Amino acid sequence: MAIKYKTIMLIDDNEIDNLINQKMIEASGIAETIYTHTGAKSAIELLKNLEKLDKVSDEVLPDVIFLDIDMPLMDGFQFLDEFFKLNDKTQKKCKIIILTSSINPQDVNKSKNYPNVKNYLNKPLTQAALEQINI
Repeated sequence: MAIKYKTIMLIDDNEIDNLINQKMIEASGIAETIYTHTGAKSAIELLKNLEKLDKVSDEVLPDVIFLDIDMPLMDGFQFLDEFFKLNDKTQKKCKIIILTSSINPQDVNKSKNYPNVKNYLNKPLTQAALEQINI
């Protein structure tokens, strides 16, 4: 596959899942850069800092964020609530894909309330799923 995205961010408290997903994305060749975070809180702080870069923020902000739901300290939905407070440029640039082991229909429905959530995928991330992403 050709590069579709400059930067992808993975947010999952499970380091092994992050590593596997990172390797999947690297193997697919769809991204130049991959940021990984084991906590939603550190990820939201990074986004806040990146948007302060103003002129170059568009170059360094992730195009796609893969977000787990069930995480300690700040879960995926709390991340989404904080993400909604970021500036319009950041919200417009970053598209979010929920990547979770949760098959709870309430989680699926709740994710539809967030305009930046473009897809809801169940783990594990597969090459087929990566090929079908078109956001």
